[in-house]
This record gives sequence, C-alpha cells and structure tokens, in this order.
Amino acid sequence: MRKIDRNDRVLLMCVGVFVAMVGLTYASVPLYRIFCQATGFAGTPRIFAQASNAVGTGSIEVRFDANVGQDLPWDFKPENGSMRVRLGENNKAFFRARNDSAHAIVGTATFNVTPMKAAQYFNKVQCFCFTRQELKAGQFANLGVSFFVDPAIATDPATKDVTAVTLSYTFFPAKSETKTVAALVPR
Repeated sequence: MRKIDRNDRVLLMCVGVFVAMVGLTYASVPLYRIFCQATGFAGTPRIFAQASNAVGTGSIEVRFDANVGQDLPWDFKPENGSMRVRLGENNKAFFRARNDSAHAIVGTATFNVTPMKAAQYFNKVQCFCFTRQELKAGQFANLGVSFFVDPAIATDPATKDVTAVTLSYTFFPAKSETKTVAALVPR
C-alpha cells in the first residue's frame, strides 16, 4: 500500500471541503426554515402544538392578506379583512379558495407576519398552510387558521408601538403540479 504524501492530503482536504459545502447547500433551506419557525425571524409565525391558556388584557388588530402566484389559476381571499383579538385568546380565521381552471390542481401556501418584529409573538396552532390543498376544477374550499397572539408582545419594548399585525399567505402550485399548471395558464 502506498503512503499518503502531502499532495494526497491536500487533495483529500479539498474533496472533503467540497463534499461539506455541497451537503450544507442541501441542508441550508430546511435548517433556515426551522430556525425561522422557532424564532419568528423574517416574519415567520411560530407554530404551537396546543392553544394558548394565558389570556392577556390588551388587544391587537390582525389583518389578513391573500395572494396567488402567477402560475396558479385560483381565486384566494380572506373571509374578513381584519379582526380585533385579545392577546393570548385563541382565534380562528377563514380564507376562501376557488380553482378557476378546468383541471384539479394542488397548491401550497407560504406565510409571513408583518411587522417582522411582531412575528415571534404570532403563534399558529392549526393552519391550512401546513398541508397541500387540492381543488378540483371549479371547486371552492373554506380554509382555516387557528392562532393566538402572545400577551408578551405588549411588554416587549421593541413591539410597544405595534397596534396591528398582518398575516399574509401566498398560494403557489405544489412542486409536483408545476408542469400541469404552467400548461393551463394562457401566455
């Protein structure tokens, strides 16, 4: 067996660094998503397994925004544009989606909260955005989100000026549906 010399070690180190960089590239998106959901970074609401049990005394306005990516022929809007909620109180909001195409389409929703500094206090318990949504041609669906706003938002000096938060959703075609949807959309 041949002894590893200096050039071989340099080559092995370069290959190792290359493999590590490729691995980090693939892991970066899920790791970033987990980080954002855990901290509320970049306007990402936190996800809770159970509803709140501590109701505060203050209230805040929650506004709802609904958008659709250009490759998805759906109509998507909130039932109500906004609602005033008590801090810590469990709430439900509903959105209405309709597939305007002649074929069944699967969509997935992304979400964020603005202002970003308030996102860490906006907590989702259940949401249509956690799963893919399939709508048949012309089908309507009522999609719900269960949430609460942490009462700690009122005592954080960084969020004392926040009187309203906006929960925004954007629906896109699910990755496996991209080719099907792109063929349906007139250019």
